Amino acid sequence: MRFAFILLLSILAIPADAQTGWKTVNPEIQSIVDSVSKESLESMLRQLEAFETRNTMSDQTSPRTGIGAARQWIYDQFKSFSPRLEVSFDTHQIPKGGRIYHDVELRNVIAVLPGSDPIGKNRRFIISGHYDSISETSYTAGSRSETKAPGVNDDGSGTAAVLEAARILSKFEFPHTLVFVAFAGEEQGLIGSGRLAKRAKDEHWMIDGVLNNDIVGNSIGGSGKNHNQTLRVFSEEPNDSPSRQIARYVKEAGERYTPAVNVDLIFRHDRFARGGDHISFNRVGFPAVRITVAEENYSRQHTMDDTLEGIDLNYLSRAVRINVAALASLAKAPSAPKLGALGRQPSGYDANLKWEPAEGNPGGYVVVMRKTTSPLWEKELYVGNVLQFVLKDVSIDEWVFGVRTIGKDGSESLTSVWTTSAAPEARTIQ
Repeated sequence: MRFAFILLLSILAIPADAQTGWKTVNPEIQSIVDSVSKESLESMLRQLEAFETRNTMSDQTSPRTGIGAARQWIYDQFKSFSPRLEVSFDTHQIPKGGRIYHDVELRNVIAVLPGSDPIGKNRRFIISGHYDSISETSYTAGSRSETKAPGVNDDGSGTAAVLEAARILSKFEFPHTLVFVAFAGEEQGLIGSGRLAKRAKDEHWMIDGVLNNDIVGNSIGGSGKNHNQTLRVFSEEPNDSPSRQIARYVKEAGERYTPAVNVDLIFRHDRFARGGDHISFNRVGFPAVRITVAEENYSRQHTMDDTLEGIDLNYLSRAVRINVAALASLAKAPSAPKLGALGRQPSGYDANLKWEPAEGNPGGYVVVMRKTTSPLWEKELYVGNVLQFVLKDVSIDEWVFGVRTIGKDGSESLTSVWTTSAAPEARTIQ
């Protein structure tokens, strides 16, 4: 009862400048989402298929087929979208070993949309997919890398999603920097993403989140089930890892702007005994998630049958809408606050939350909470532009708490979450 009264007061106390866009649809973001073109995606997939193979070990010199032609086409596509995109090859010399059966030059293709805010532009959000493809017969050194490997779903669909996101988002300006990446070498062991993740760590990039799209084009699984309204997002343990906050954000923002789609959160780093390029970033400490189909069709992965006929363009369009809704929301939002103490004061039975001010000039803060057994946030309270909030008679042992920054325009940051290790006061008897 007392908690319900506090919740009511908090809702009534939301100032006008913080109401705009908070839990409502931002018209600019909605226009971005509505700009996703099924025709554009189809055209991109047809061209990716036309390269016949994009195997990392395939021909790098042909202007028509092989990975060399594919990466140049992706580069040229990025360049054509906007002069504001800073396009480059991220090039690495990979020696023979494992699935790399001869020395090879590997190139990730990167397009950067710089942020407009002097402080915020240092924070990066990445959307990625891998453009290399493979057929099962070309895994071994004894077979030809020129084996036909159209790779339209795995992962032409993710590459097309990245290109379409770049085409649309590069027309807009955001406080934070957006990075669009097409990786190579994924099929040989996440090599391209591993090299870029290491570079990002060594150069001290501030990456607040990676949305990796790997197999996002088929709605009918190998069992014949149709899941054309569901998309899965995988995220690493523990339950309140930064990656899991990205996953929850994708669900909230994606479903707000594309309500016909259910974003199904899978609380595992990836599928059993398999992995994608997001894991390279997880390994070096960056938050990253995998976005993928609701049910896989293995007959159209790593085979010569992975062609355009296996793609549901309506479904792929929905997947891209989820991506751009989350990316645009994140790129417009203020940074998340840094956490302070979590304690039981003043009565010894309360939840006393403290945090530090977010960068810039925030409009206020929202406290979120859920039971320890709940996967999603259950309650949200706007608390104003304060750095401390007390929930009377609320046990810090039974609830998980977080705090978000709200921008003056109502945009919403990622959630900073108090965990056991981050709450020293919670470990003392009071």
